[in-house]
Amino acid sequence: MDIDLVYLWVNGNDPKWIAKRDACIGKPSDKQENCAGRYADSGELKYSLRSIEKYAPWIRKVFIVTDEQTPEWLDTENPKVQVVDHKEIMPKESLPCFNSNLIEHFLDKIPGLSEHFLFANDDMYINRPVSPATFFEADGLPILYVNRKPFRKLALYLRERLIGKPMSMYQLFVRNASELVEKHYGKYYGSKLHHNIDAYLKSTITYTNEKFAKDFEPMLQKHVRSTEDIQRVVYTYVAMAEKRGHCNFVSHKHSFRLHIDNRRLYEKFERYNPLFFCMNDSEYANDADRQCAMEFLERMFPKKSQFEK
Repeated sequence: MDIDLVYLWVNGNDPKWIAKRDACIGKPSDKQENCAGRYADSGELKYSLRSIEKYAPWIRKVFIVTDEQTPEWLDTENPKVQVVDHKEIMPKESLPCFNSNLIEHFLDKIPGLSEHFLFANDDMYINRPVSPATFFEADGLPILYVNRKPFRKLALYLRERLIGKPMSMYQLFVRNASELVEKHYGKYYGSKLHHNIDAYLKSTITYTNEKFAKDFEPMLQKHVRSTEDIQRVVYTYVAMAEKRGHCNFVSHKHSFRLHIDNRRLYEKFERYNPLFFCMNDSEYANDADRQCAMEFLERMFPKKSQFEK
C-alpha cells in the first residue's frame, strides 16, 4: 500500500508570521496555548526527516502543512516532498490559524494524500527501523498506539471535583473528544495517544468530520487553542468504536516523550532506547534547553537527508 507522511510545521522566528500572529491573537505569553515554545523552530523538522529517511525510506510522499512558509533548508524540487498551505485545506473563516487542534481536522483535505497515511509533529522521531507493518495490519487497518488509562474518567472526576485541581488544556481537549464519542457510541474511551507518529485512514477522518460536523463547527473560528477544542484523538476513538483499527497499548520502550526542559530525561531515553521519541518544547523550556536538544539530535542524526538542499 502507498503510505504518506504529514507534518504540521511553523517557523515562529519569521517576522512576517510574528506580525500576523500578534495582530490576530496577541504576543506570546506564559500560557500553554500561546507560549513561545509552541511556535519555536530550532530545526526539529530537519532531524525528523533525517530519521524518516534512515528508518522509514518506504514512505511514498511527505506533506508539510504550514502557513505561507517554507523551511529555508528544504529542497522543494524533490518530488517526494510537498508544502501545503493552510489556505489549500482550511476555510477562510479559520484563517489565519495558530491552533493545531483545528488544523488537524482538515488533514483529509490535503490534495493527493493517500488513504493510508502517518501524521507527526515536527518534533517526533524514529529511533530504529520500521516497516509498514509497524503502522498498519495486514487487513489495511491502522494500529492505534495509545497509553493505557483504564480509569481515566473517574480519575479526572476525582481530580476536578474532589481534589479541586484544574485540568490542563491538553486534558480538556482529550476529555472533550472522549465525551463526544461517548455521546454517540455509548462508550467512554480514556486512552491517550502515545504522543508520537500515528497512523490513520483518510476515509475515517472524512467519516468522522461528517458525523460530527455540528460538534466541530464551533472550533472553526478558534484561531488559537481553547478549552472547548476537540483533539484529533477523536479519530482514534471513532476507529475503535467502528472497528476501523487495532488498539495497541505502549510502554516507554516503544514511545518516549522527552520534555526538553528536563535534562534528566536524556538518561531515561538511553535506558529505554524507544522505537519512537518526541522532543517536546513547552512554556517551561528556554533557549539553553533548545540548544541542548538540537545538539542531541545532531548526534543522533548527523547525516544530511535527500530533503535538504
